Amino acid sequence: MIRVRDLSLPAREDGPQALRRAVARALGVDAGAFTAFTVRRRSVDARKKTDVRVIYTVDVSLDGGEDAVLRRAGGHIAPAPVEGYAPPRAAKAPVNRPVIVGFGPAGMFAGLTLAMAGVPPLILERGQAVEDRARSVERFWETGLLDPDSNVQFGEGGAGAFSDGKLNTGVKNPRVQWILDRFVEFGARENVAYDAKPHVGTDRLRIVVKNLREHIVALGGEVRFGARVTDLLLRRGRVAGVMVNGGEEIACDTVILAPGHSARDTFRRLNALQIPMEPKPFAMGVRIEHRQRDIDRAQYGAFAGLKALGAADYKLAVHTVAGDVYTFCMCPGGYVVGAASEPEGVVTNGMSYSGRGGENANAALLAGLSPADFPYTGPLGGMEWQRELERRAFEAAGGGYLAPAMTVGDFLSAPGGPRFAPTVTPTCRPGVAYVDLGRVLPERIVTPLRLALPELGRRLAGFDACGAVLTAPETRSSSPLRIPRDVARQALPGLYPCGEGPGHAGGITSAALDGILTAEAVVAQAGEG
Repeated sequence: MIRVRDLSLPAREDGPQALRRAVARALGVDAGAFTAFTVRRRSVDARKKTDVRVIYTVDVSLDGGEDAVLRRAGGHIAPAPVEGYAPPRAAKAPVNRPVIVGFGPAGMFAGLTLAMAGVPPLILERGQAVEDRARSVERFWETGLLDPDSNVQFGEGGAGAFSDGKLNTGVKNPRVQWILDRFVEFGARENVAYDAKPHVGTDRLRIVVKNLREHIVALGGEVRFGARVTDLLLRRGRVAGVMVNGGEEIACDTVILAPGHSARDTFRRLNALQIPMEPKPFAMGVRIEHRQRDIDRAQYGAFAGLKALGAADYKLAVHTVAGDVYTFCMCPGGYVVGAASEPEGVVTNGMSYSGRGGENANAALLAGLSPADFPYTGPLGGMEWQRELERRAFEAAGGGYLAPAMTVGDFLSAPGGPRFAPTVTPTCRPGVAYVDLGRVLPERIVTPLRLALPELGRRLAGFDACGAVLTAPETRSSSPLRIPRDVARQALPGLYPCGEGPGHAGGITSAALDGILTAEAVVAQAGEG
């Protein structure tokens, strides 16, 4: 098999047949000679607005003559490397089946890896199955009636199930491709396996999550919903079991703790048990919304609107004298959504569907924060600060889980200055209330955001447009704490903190990867027992 790298096609000519012809020209063969043709990577190069290109890496097999093609090939053509990952097989099953707490990306892929290894786990998820959870979330967005155990943060699939479903990561590991391939196997579109910035979309994620769960069950695993772990049972300094819903004890000697970054009750209980924890840097801020067509024009120029390019995205960062500011979780053609998990607290997040066809673009606009900034001390200091801002937002917007909002122009204006009408219709559900965000966010966040917006507007035309809308607060970008673990990935014997909640990942793919690596550690430990 031959790998052709960095094959560049004009955006206006992109398409399957054009790609096959371009590969054939690069190899000096007829397109009919291919016996296999697989796209390995696709990205967009929009650095030149007058010549936007689509860049491919493709693996092909030929009907004979591969050696001759390789002998005359240039540096961008070479034998395709042998790649791949296979989950381990347990040498022997442990006496007690492992328990996984949480069924977000880390818990799902830990569970899948264990089940494939012949160590089917018991998975405990406080929220509902994804199909029931979707109804709870929709009810909240429509009526403001919050279910504290089944919402945008809690339930099958974790917080990522109600997001854009972005799967890109900077981590280099052969397991990452295996993760992408599993997403495709369980219902994501084929391009997720090779796009440079793969995304699944909320609609497709629900299908993937359900199919993955059913596969784990078919391999002998068990998934229980409405099963909130309320205590960790310890004996002589090691895990002895868990308590579920305040009354049911489940004996086990291995717990993979993957509760997500919003499981505040869990972290409080672990702190009371004196499980080592520490505050870590994270970020908070707002969601910013623009019209998607304006972002397309700023990024692609005259090529905006081409089907081959889709809805444009961006990733921006700037250092100010008051601190670092950056965009995160950018959702092209997406929606801002209420993402509360506690009564009388407002949280925002972004999501989009697989087609990314919404009128607006949105992204988190965040100020980086360190533990020295936290007004509360101790390992839970950042978590308590999040909670304070969420409650302040609830009160400022008048209740009902409306989110405080403000135009960029008003946010940047001096007191008593001109007022700016929104040119963007806010998408946030259940809704927004226009208030002064200075009443909601602390100066440590407001000042860097105000300093950063004009500079970001110079980097991406229109980013600081006066009619763009800011919606607050974005507090759950990542976990504000970390549960340290040793080289065997344990915090204490039998307890494996895993994924985003305990501070060991940041995003769907990195959390899934952490779940796989943690499951491998459990399998290795079982083999030594």
